[in-house]
Amino acid sequence: MRTTSDLEEARSEIQRISKRTSGDEQEKAIETVTAILADVKKNGDQALISYTEKFDGFTPEPLLVNPEHLLKAWEQTPKDLKEALELAYKRIKHFHQKQIPSDLLVAGRHGESLCRRWRPVKKAGIYIPGGRASYPSTVLMNAIPAQVAGVEEISMVSPAGPDGEINQTVLAAAHLAGVHQVFRIGGAQSIGALAYGTETIPRVDVISGPGNIYVTLAKKFVFGKVGIDSLAGPSEVLIIADKSAQVQQIASDLLAQAEHDPLAATILLTTNANLVRQLPTEIDCQLKSHPRKEICVSSLRDWGLVVICPDIEACVELSDQFAPEHLELLIENARDFAKIVNNAGAIFIGPWSPEAVGDYLAGPNHTLPTSGTARFSGSLGVETFMKNTSLIEFTQDSFNKTAAAVLKLAESEGLHSHSESIRIRSNLD
Repeated sequence: MRTTSDLEEARSEIQRISKRTSGDEQEKAIETVTAILADVKKNGDQALISYTEKFDGFTPEPLLVNPEHLLKAWEQTPKDLKEALELAYKRIKHFHQKQIPSDLLVAGRHGESLCRRWRPVKKAGIYIPGGRASYPSTVLMNAIPAQVAGVEEISMVSPAGPDGEINQTVLAAAHLAGVHQVFRIGGAQSIGALAYGTETIPRVDVISGPGNIYVTLAKKFVFGKVGIDSLAGPSEVLIIADKSAQVQQIASDLLAQAEHDPLAATILLTTNANLVRQLPTEIDCQLKSHPRKEICVSSLRDWGLVVICPDIEACVELSDQFAPEHLELLIENARDFAKIVNNAGAIFIGPWSPEAVGDYLAGPNHTLPTSGTARFSGSLGVETFMKNTSLIEFTQDSFNKTAAAVLKLAESEGLHSHSESIRIRSNLD
C-alpha cells in the first residue's frame, strides 16, 4: 500500500484509483462484448450454449435449472446456515418494505387533478456472479427488492462450474427469495439473453446485479432496451480512523475488501501516524494462511492507499473526492461526522459496524455505486424494479383558466398543432 502525508499526492492517487477499470483491457472487452451480444440476439439459445462451452467448460443443456433442485438445495442446507439465511432474508425484506413509494396525488391550483402513480415492472432479471466466490447474499439483495416491488417473474442467471452445477447455497438462497427460474449461464451472453430473450430465456424489463467488466459492459450496451440498476465496478472501501481505532479491526476490514478481487480498492485516511506504522505488520500477520492471500496482496499492492491527514475534516474532503462504495468511520463522534459526508454508497458508523454486516444482513442493500458514481447515485432498491406514470386530468374550467398560457408557450416554440389543439377546445382567436 502506498503511504503519503502529502494531500496533493493523495488527491492524485485517489484519482488514479478511481480510474482503475479504464484502459486497454476495457477497449478489448468492448469488442468482445459487442460481438457476443449480436450473436445472442441473432442465434438465441445456440449462442448461449456455445459461449458456455467455450468459457465455462460444459454444455448447458438444459439451460434451466430444474426447480426441484432449488428446493432440494434448501432442504440440504445445514441448519445453522439456513437460520443465517433466514435472518438475513427477514432483515433485508423488512428494510426494503419501508421503501415502497407512495402514489402522489396533488390538487392543482385551478381545479385539475395531478398524480404520480407507481407500478412494478412485470419481469426482472438478476445476475449472480460465480468464479472466484459464490454469493448467496447477492441473491437476497437483488431478488428481495424485486419481490417487495411486486415483480411477477424473477429470472436469475449465474455461471455454473465446470461440472455444470451452480453453488448449492446460491440455489438455496434463490429458493428462499422466491426466484421463479434459474438459468446456468453467465457472462455478457447471459445479459444479452435477458435483454433480448431467447427460445428458453424470457426477455425482462430490468436487469440488476454486479459482475465483471464483460457483464458490466453488456449491461451498459443493452440499457435502453431494458432498464438496469447500475454499472458496478470492482469493490472498494475507504476507512477514516483516528486514535480511537484498533489496528486489528482496520487491517481485517481492508482485507475484507481486498479479498474480493485484485482490482478491489482499499484506502485508509487517518490522523494517527502511529496506526500507520502498526498497519503493515498487522496485515502481514492476518495474511498468514489466508486462503485468498494472492488476491489480497495484488489488491493492496496496486490499489491500496494510506494517507496521514492533519484532521478529520481533511479526511472527509478526500473521501468525498473518491465517493467510496463503502465508507467506515472508526473515529470519535462518528455519527456527527457522518452528517458532513456527501458522497458514499453506504456509511458504517463506529467500531461495531464493519462493512461485512452490510454485505450480509444489516438490511440496506449491498449493491452500491462504485468508481465515484456515489456522487450522483445510490443503492439498488425497490424503486429499481418500479416505474412511475403521471396521471393528468383537467376539467373544462381548469383548462379554460390555463389555455391562454399554454397557447403562448406553444406559439413561442413554433409548434403549430400544439397551438391548434388548444384553440380547438377553447375557440381562442
